[in-house]
Amino acid sequence: MRIFIAGAGEVGTHLAKMLCSANHDVILMDEDEEKLKQIDSHFDLMTIVGSISSIEDLREANVKSCDLFIAVPPYQDMSILSCILAKQLGAKTTVARVNNHEYLLEENKEFFGKLGIDELIYPEQLAAKEVFASLKQVGTRQMYEFTGSKLVMFALKVRDNARIVNKTLAEISAMYENQEYNIVAINRDGETIIPRGKETLQHNDLVYIITTKSAVKQVMEDAGKKQFEIKNVMILGGSRIGKKVAQKLEGNYSIKLIEIDKEKAARLADVLADTLVINGDGRNLELLKDEGIKKMDAFVAVTGNSEVNILACQLAKKMGVRKTVAEVENIDYIDLAENIGIGTLVNKKLIAASHIYRYTLRAQVSHVKCLTATDAEVLELIAQPDSKITKGALRKLSLPKDVNIGGVIRGEKAIIASGDTVIEPHDKVVLFAMPSSFVKIEKMFS
Repeated sequence: MRIFIAGAGEVGTHLAKMLCSANHDVILMDEDEEKLKQIDSHFDLMTIVGSISSIEDLREANVKSCDLFIAVPPYQDMSILSCILAKQLGAKTTVARVNNHEYLLEENKEFFGKLGIDELIYPEQLAAKEVFASLKQVGTRQMYEFTGSKLVMFALKVRDNARIVNKTLAEISAMYENQEYNIVAINRDGETIIPRGKETLQHNDLVYIITTKSAVKQVMEDAGKKQFEIKNVMILGGSRIGKKVAQKLEGNYSIKLIEIDKEKAARLADVLADTLVINGDGRNLELLKDEGIKKMDAFVAVTGNSEVNILACQLAKKMGVRKTVAEVENIDYIDLAENIGIGTLVNKKLIAASHIYRYTLRAQVSHVKCLTATDAEVLELIAQPDSKITKGALRKLSLPKDVNIGGVIRGEKAIIASGDTVIEPHDKVVLFAMPSSFVKIEKMFS
């Protein structure tokens, strides 16, 4: 595909890197020439110095020939205007990044469609949803639900106390008459493994599991995870994510939110009716002690500084908080944060990329999830009639070696996949895959 990215900020740069690695024809436009030079030297793409809101600049950049136009500048108004202009100039599909939840309401979708914007993404709101999901299911590093929670994906850290540690995947599968779950990927010492039946789980593996909602309890028991109820939550940072998380939690949890900026804290106190907003520096141990951090069940650090978030979560863990969540925007820090045991990691760039990436796949894709601690991605694809994936039992199909099929959603039924599973037309198939196999997957499902 020919993909035009408007804005070379963090999200734009990450998307450019990801799409280049998938062999797309990527054009990146920004007014900052120095920033583009740095990107140009590292990736195989075309960079253009110009204004993303200039009709002349967009026309000269041949925006009319692009299959996908993605506007991710820092400012919402610029993003919307850029998409409107690109559509008028001939871009096939447009995606705009926004920061106003009002624009995402279903009744406004047609309005923006008429303006020429096919999709709106609000990374901060999506990040808040991920934080909320992680607090609903303790013991997990990540949780993602497919098609009304019919299938669920967990990322779990396996320790020596787990029933499944030191067992092969074949042995784990044989523990039950009916297969309860599939282990579809493993992160071990920073390396991603797409496992087969002979692979043995080791202490400290981060495992990715696909299961049904009814088998969640069994998964947690087998992984040695003790369940506990979250009642008290402390949020560090009154960012858009912090505010959204507090709004989602209000009414069900006791919440304290710490914000260092006095004016912002006052504004948040007016908006958040059931949240105790405290003006103070969350890096101050005495302040955290005074505000009862030892009584907290969960600690969520979502300031604009990745280092502060990581350190604050480490501090919270030392004070006895059992569940920690950190926003880590610096991708280089993700492995570090994972290795030191921070519970859930949230990254807006990866979240935005997940929602945009499905537009680049030719197979019919209902979900893509770019994961924080692994190179693999989880996809939900719809099997088309007469596609190769429907031509027999999975064990008889030549699936790429770096692909694992976790489960199938057939109407209202959820099926944990095995070698004997036969995919039927229109089934939704949840699978883990390395980006190198995406082209083969597309061919199998199309």
